[in-house]
Amino acid sequence: MCGIVGYTGADAAKGILVDGLKRLEYRGYDSSGVALEVSEGGTTRLDVTRRVGKVAGLESELANLDDASTCGIGHTRWATHGRPSVANAHPHVSCDGRIAVVHNGIVENFQELREELEGRGHTFRSETDTEVFAHLIEDAYAASHDLMVAVRDACSHVVGAYGLAVVCADEPGVIAVARKDSPIVIGMGERGAYVASDVIALIGATRDVVMLEDGQYARLTPAGIAYTDEDGAPIEPDVTHIDWDIDMAEKGGYPDFMLKEIHEQPRVVRDTLVGRLSPSGEIDIDELGLSLEELNDVDRVYVIACGTSYHAGLIAKNLIEAWARIPCEVEAASEFRYRDPIITPSTLVVAVSQSGETADTLAAIRDARIKGAKVFGITNVVGSPVARESDGVIYTKANKEIAVASTKSFIGQVVSLTLLAMLLGQVKYRLTTNQVRMLFRELGDTAEQIQHIMDTQGPAVHEAALACKDARSALFVGRGMGAAISCEGALKLKEVSYLHAEAYAAGEMKHGPIALIDQGFPVVAIATKSPTYEKTVSNLKECEARGAVIIAIATEGDEEIGKLADHVIWVPKVRDAFSAITATVPLQLLAREVAVLRGCDVDKPRNLAKSVTVE
Repeated sequence: MCGIVGYTGADAAKGILVDGLKRLEYRGYDSSGVALEVSEGGTTRLDVTRRVGKVAGLESELANLDDASTCGIGHTRWATHGRPSVANAHPHVSCDGRIAVVHNGIVENFQELREELEGRGHTFRSETDTEVFAHLIEDAYAASHDLMVAVRDACSHVVGAYGLAVVCADEPGVIAVARKDSPIVIGMGERGAYVASDVIALIGATRDVVMLEDGQYARLTPAGIAYTDEDGAPIEPDVTHIDWDIDMAEKGGYPDFMLKEIHEQPRVVRDTLVGRLSPSGEIDIDELGLSLEELNDVDRVYVIACGTSYHAGLIAKNLIEAWARIPCEVEAASEFRYRDPIITPSTLVVAVSQSGETADTLAAIRDARIKGAKVFGITNVVGSPVARESDGVIYTKANKEIAVASTKSFIGQVVSLTLLAMLLGQVKYRLTTNQVRMLFRELGDTAEQIQHIMDTQGPAVHEAALACKDARSALFVGRGMGAAISCEGALKLKEVSYLHAEAYAAGEMKHGPIALIDQGFPVVAIATKSPTYEKTVSNLKECEARGAVIIAIATEGDEEIGKLADHVIWVPKVRDAFSAITATVPLQLLAREVAVLRGCDVDKPRNLAKSVTVE
């Protein structure tokens, strides 16, 4: 949702904060700001600079500040409470200007707290919920003269989620940190201590980090870090070693992160499959956290997810029901717990989240566990809340994904869910060992097939994008597995190009959507060879008769579709179960190409952020 970075140590803090905010900008870019400790004549004050827009604007504004400050905090914001403005940008400060706060999350009782604080004489300068923290801490500090005590006291009054970093001019060099339901990462480097909301901001300084748990606090100083629980008792946190390189967060010669990440997908497939098939031909997911007997008892599966992850769940539903013959429902995580779903101890809930910190998904996990379900997480982030709160987890091995629109994480999710479906089919004795070996081999072949698509279909994608770039809307259609894939294609186009798009099962066209079609209207069809191929072609002929421009994702060598479609993007012939992996790649490339032609920022679409950490 937003990005936090903080540093205290021996080096100039300004550059460290700005560099960290640039790396975190994918999490929010409505506004940004920093608070730096400045010493003058034996006293310390806080110098707060805030700017609407991207971090580059903040960097320009800070250029004339000297580099004397060695402690500070920074934030890049995605608006929740209050429109993007300088007044609403973080850091927020106390009435006396001696305390500054940056915050991710949401304060659910902020209106009540604001009214109470205003009644005690506090003046609010913003519309944000975050500002209540600055005033609560100010009051508590006046009583205790101890920043950590004051932060713990303030947090005790707050209902909601927070990742919090606080500095106080009366305690130079100290950063107080707190966490509840919003990620915080802390690390100690050779030159000082660091805090951030994402490990990407820290890996240039240290590879050993602490993922702060809910209800934990940390006091950072240049000399070290002390961790405590909510009562102030010392604790020894778990340390995680990060083994990926900062180069993975750079563009590597590509014009944007989205294209770079699309091109990383063959590696994601290979890495996600490494070690997953035992020599005896069994799917091996040691970290599942469930015995084979417990898996065999599963009689219902819920896949809960949001956005792109939800579409991965639609694909999983087809595979789980086909291979394991277990009823599987895919639920929007934001609706799941409010619907009072039927859950028993034999229910398996599979939570899918790229970031592992999606608020709706976490809430659904907790509700499912209370009801007695087994919970399994699929995420891209080691040590994330989804991973920690699940019985077991598959990591998608996508490594850091920077572009807001998910591409390689989606493919990693689909591959991981495919493995889970194969495992369930195996433990239910619906798939034989030989069938699993064959499926696993074919699944692995999709890495090379993705590469083939990217190597050969660039011109076809460009021509199809030209047909879409000036449209007002588009339809994505398919049947069976293609219907699930079309949902992801439509979302990608909407996200990055701002062109309205909808996805429909092709058989539903005559039930309403066909009324939209007139001359030149783009219809993107998933028309690969499948059991429903002939039906899909029939639906497309109806669109052709009404003047649609048909863009088909089709199997190489298909002469029939070549005669029908205006543009064809070819994909290799694969088993229908794996068509989601190969057919998705052209849709990603098409969405990106349309966005580029329309002059859009494909990495940072307007109004969107990478992680949604509030409901």
